[in-house]
Amino acid sequence: MSGEKAVGIVLVSHSAEVASSVVELAKGLAGGAAGVPVAAAGGREDGGLGTSAELVAAAAAAVDRGAGVALLTDLGSAVLTVKALLAEGDELPENTRLLDAPFVEGAVAAVVTAAAGADLDAVEAAASEAYGYRKV
Repeated sequence: MSGEKAVGIVLVSHSAEVASSVVELAKGLAGGAAGVPVAAAGGREDGGLGTSAELVAAAAAAVDRGAGVALLTDLGSAVLTVKALLAEGDELPENTRLLDAPFVEGAVAAVVTAAAGADLDAVEAAASEAYGYRKV
């Protein structure tokens, strides 16, 4: 997939460790997903808990390969931060979307789907369908 357009994925969490761990899990379950640009945007610049608009914008720019960027968030202010960035309109790459999906299961589904070469609509659909994953 190198050099080809690919959907980029950013996992936005209140914790840098959580975001990084979910990136590692999703890529691992997707067989490494070497061609999928995935980044973590967790915590604040000082390493504390919280959400940083600057870290989210930098991560989105880093994964942008021209096929859109999917943002998955954990909760609360992460959602609000991403919505504010999207409303501003100039901080994120063109065709960036906040996906309504569970953080872990949605991330795995998004990365697996992107690794198959799917477009942003298909990545969004797969991540959203993760709400239906039954455990019992």
